[in-house]
Amino acid sequence: QIRADGPPQGGIQYEVVTVFKDGSPVLRDMAFSIDHKYLYVMAERQVTRVPVESCEQYTTCQECLSSGDPHCGWCSLHHMCSPRDRCERAEEPFRFAGSISQCLSVAVQPSSISVSEHSLPLSLWVKDAPDLSAGVSCLFGNLSEVEGQVSGSQVVCVSPAAKDVPAIPVDQDWFGVLLQLKSRETGKTFVSTEFKFYNCSAHQLCLSCVNSAFRCHWCKYRNLCTHDPTTCSFQEGRINVSEDCPQLFPTEEILIPVGEVKPITLKARNLPQPQSGQRGYECVLSIQGIIHRVPALRFNSSSVQCQNSSYLYDGMDISNLAVDFAVVWNGNFVIDNPENLKVHLYKCAAQRESCGLCLKADPKFECGWCRGESRCTLRPHCGSPGPQPWLHWSGHNVKCSNPRITEILTVSGPPEGGTRVTIRGVNLGLDFSEIAQGVQVAGVQCTPLPEHYVVAEQIVCEMGQALPGISSGPVLLCIGECKPEFTAKSAQQYMFVTPAVSFLSPSRGPESGGTKVTISGHYLGAGSRVSVLLGNQTCEFHERSMNEIVCVSAPSAHGLGAVQVSVSVDRAQLERTLLFEYIDDPKVQHIEPEWSIASGHTPLTVTGTNLDVIQEPRIRVKYNGKEFVNVCKVVNATALACLAPPLSAEYRPGLDAVERPDEFGFIFNNVQSLLVYNDTKFIYYPNPTFEMLSSTGVLEQKPGSPIILKGRNLCPPAPGGAKLNYTVLIGETPCAVTVSETQLLCEPPTLTGQHKVMVRVGGVTFSPGSVSIVSDSLLTLPAIVSIAAGGSLLLIIVIIVLIAYKRKSRENDLTLKRLQMQMDNLESRVALECKEAFAELQTDINELTSDLDRSGIPYLDYRTYAMRVLFPGIEDHPVLRELEVQGNGQQSVEKALKLFAQLINNKVFLLSFIRTLESQRSFSMRDRGNVASLIMTGLQGKLEYATDVLKQLLSDLIEKNLENKNHPKLLLRRTESVAEKMLTNWFAFLLHRFLKECAGEPLFMLYCAIKQQMEKGPIDAITGEARYSLSEDKLIRQQIEYKTLILNCVNPDNENSPEIPVKVLNCDTITQVKEKILDAVYKNVPYSQRPRAVDMDLEWRQGRIARVVLQDEDITTKIEGDWKRLNTLVHYQVSDRSVVALVPKQTSSYNIPASASISRTSISRY
Repeated sequence: QIRADGPPQGGIQYEVVTVFKDGSPVLRDMAFSIDHKYLYVMAERQVTRVPVESCEQYTTCQECLSSGDPHCGWCSLHHMCSPRDRCERAEEPFRFAGSISQCLSVAVQPSSISVSEHSLPLSLWVKDAPDLSAGVSCLFGNLSEVEGQVSGSQVVCVSPAAKDVPAIPVDQDWFGVLLQLKSRETGKTFVSTEFKFYNCSAHQLCLSCVNSAFRCHWCKYRNLCTHDPTTCSFQEGRINVSEDCPQLFPTEEILIPVGEVKPITLKARNLPQPQSGQRGYECVLSIQGIIHRVPALRFNSSSVQCQNSSYLYDGMDISNLAVDFAVVWNGNFVIDNPENLKVHLYKCAAQRESCGLCLKADPKFECGWCRGESRCTLRPHCGSPGPQPWLHWSGHNVKCSNPRITEILTVSGPPEGGTRVTIRGVNLGLDFSEIAQGVQVAGVQCTPLPEHYVVAEQIVCEMGQALPGISSGPVLLCIGECKPEFTAKSAQQYMFVTPAVSFLSPSRGPESGGTKVTISGHYLGAGSRVSVLLGNQTCEFHERSMNEIVCVSAPSAHGLGAVQVSVSVDRAQLERTLLFEYIDDPKVQHIEPEWSIASGHTPLTVTGTNLDVIQEPRIRVKYNGKEFVNVCKVVNATALACLAPPLSAEYRPGLDAVERPDEFGFIFNNVQSLLVYNDTKFIYYPNPTFEMLSSTGVLEQKPGSPIILKGRNLCPPAPGGAKLNYTVLIGETPCAVTVSETQLLCEPPTLTGQHKVMVRVGGVTFSPGSVSIVSDSLLTLPAIVSIAAGGSLLLIIVIIVLIAYKRKSRENDLTLKRLQMQMDNLESRVALECKEAFAELQTDINELTSDLDRSGIPYLDYRTYAMRVLFPGIEDHPVLRELEVQGNGQQSVEKALKLFAQLINNKVFLLSFIRTLESQRSFSMRDRGNVASLIMTGLQGKLEYATDVLKQLLSDLIEKNLENKNHPKLLLRRTESVAEKMLTNWFAFLLHRFLKECAGEPLFMLYCAIKQQMEKGPIDAITGEARYSLSEDKLIRQQIEYKTLILNCVNPDNENSPEIPVKVLNCDTITQVKEKILDAVYKNVPYSQRPRAVDMDLEWRQGRIARVVLQDEDITTKIEGDWKRLNTLVHYQVSDRSVVALVPKQTSSYNIPASASISRTSISRY
């Protein structure tokens, strides 16, 4: 709202009115109502009526008249802000104020009274008072209301009676109430001021009494403060100025050695002489909480002395104890101590265990070192004989013997020197001159630094340059002279090391600096000082260890590009081999979504450039002068995942207005340009609020009934229909949630009993109460009778069963003994079988391993391996051949392919190309696989680029999977997209070397071992079920009788060579026997180069001439109903050690039945 009659330069804005809660902009077209009291305001989709003025929002005259609203004035006796036409009798003088100078004010005389004074007349003058002839009342806070006597602008009121006087709080000497004048005409209070009640007796000391802001007097001989001086006993005892108060004067510091008997003499002023019947003076000391009272003697009005006494305190960890001190008379009349004088008790021996610590003590304590007793004490307490038994620091060639080094800080440094070594110990000299030339570290002179010298306790020296060949050594120290009694040697060794740097991380950062750079190397923790320069800019030191230095980069002085990293340790300049690159500061391009709720913590996606160089990105808002920050996580170089910061530190429900932060931005290292990000219209919607489930806090529910939570602001009116993500927990179990504007529907899990309900959304966690899930099924009387009858019947049955059990128990004992014997026999047989099987398995594995050692693993070459993954089933793919083009178009085609390759190497084009293809309905699954394989074939030489593209495609695929609400387990299970096939090919390329060098051999051996173990038992030729199956689903459960046979197979390459023994089972089908023979004969030949079992016939040779071809089906096959039984070795009665041979399959009619060409009409079930 703007006032148009302002100064000549234009209008004045005096108020901002929020019209639309969602922040919609106001259109220019506005119109007044007929009476001009309202203004119709329009937005794009809504219209609202706004009052022209809202004077009632101002509660005081100053607020009303300083608002600048031309419609408003102050209606004095009605005590309200309103337009002139709503103020009664506004035309009368002073009834309606139009400027601040006309606001009413009141002055009262007296402005304060003592709490002991009651019903006193008070005069009040009202400035610019209107006609008060209708009557006025005086209100003293909420204490009392009395009628006032009006005389023009003066009102006389009577102060409250004794019963209405307020009690003054402890530790205060006054209490204020609001004195208000109330008009009898309007019934409203129209002016007020503060009126004070004071209590002088709250002051216990003379100075605080007479310096009070009120009319208080001190009675010296009664030791009390009063508002009425006539209550003092003697005229000369009345004090009303601070100069007349009894008080102690400052004197020299009061030092008392513990255990010494000494008096304490004090200077004072105006000390009263005790009167008849009054007690004398005492000194009161509070030592560690214990009160000590010592008699004192008043010499005159300006001097007092505490009599001879000794004082003690506990503990040797306190060398000087300041003790609270007071002088009192007549028992508890305290003399003022304005300077807060204290008595200082001290012990020479406390915290002064050595000569050096003793002699460095303040000379005012007069402590010295008793040599014979090796302790710090006063001179009278040292009884040792001999010359100089007691040493005292007098500055005349006094030295402490037996120095000792207890600790060395910085125990390694570069040989170039400059390292500051800190030496701590005992008796390390009493003056810097004593140690100025007496420090050697590892044989190198170390120069002490006077500014870091701590008398007797610490020496800090700077190392000189070491000579070649010196590697380590102790610290040697001489105090004044290098006699044995003044020499110390350290147990610790100082080492000379050569620091070196190897690499740094990260190797790049934003131009504005702020990157925490870690420099790694050796001995980087040596020395006392380290300096890192990035170019010519100092990298601010943060921390370091022996292996790394951490510093924070400064803004670049020369723009973008790589700069040299210089590291120096003390005087050693390390080799400059590292580079740090300054790159463009990160930029933010978009925030999605551009809203949150007041409590924040909703997910935001921030996109931009160079976002991956920020180490600890954070997002910030500033609102009402306070800053709030939340965390972000780097997704990649162009994306951050952030949580919106809140608008307040605490959850505030019920805020209905849409708020915009004063500032919105990011904390990116030292990038100042993004602290305030102006390219967003980020807004905060009100926090969701919920009602309680019930008035008692517990809602009773039936199982399966939905829980309805009512509230407000559950669905912010955000653009795009985005919604908040609610989590509702029933106890610890989440439930499915459906959200509307005012309700949240929760489908509870299958639970019973009472559980607490918790709602979480963003940064809001709220419990609307608990829910009690109780079943309402109650037992009826017939049901109870039925249960009782059933229970009785069950009891009878149990008794009968017990009797029968007792009769059977004897029989069971005998049966148990028989079963136990059978179990023992069975266990013995099983154990024996396991031993034999284990020994056989070990032998077979050794044979398999030796065979593989001789022949090696049959690997495919990389080209064949890759083609079978990329283009399975295609032997001669065009990618394996040279490009052949008919006619003269060879060069044009090659040029086009080169240009297309350049486009493929553009990430934006490639992603758009793949997405466009996948959006075509005619793009089949075979096409997707071919495109993915061709892309990966073309990018074999640029796998880093291919990996980047693949990551983006997989990210899109995962996001699409989440949007479609597909089950996560289905993702990547089928090759239904280009990304999935590319991922398969990517794995194939990268795993080939790993398979060949690491995983291939154990995987192949595992396969061979499992196959060998399974073939030791029966295997169903149709279903694949096996006796020794690793899968329970493929286990032959029925008992099958079988026997192991050894067949002697004629060598197919040379029939004159020895026959090859092959282990088979007599229950094997003929095809199974052929496969086992092929495995034995061609065990060192790759599977793809062997003959197939279907292409070979198995001959059983009985002598030189008789040969029988064995087949799975022939005229001898047994048929049982609709089922056929495949022929096995036991069917042909093949015996152990029989001779067999594998020959190429012949087209012959022998062994084929005459009716074989007649097809059976029955249905085979295998």
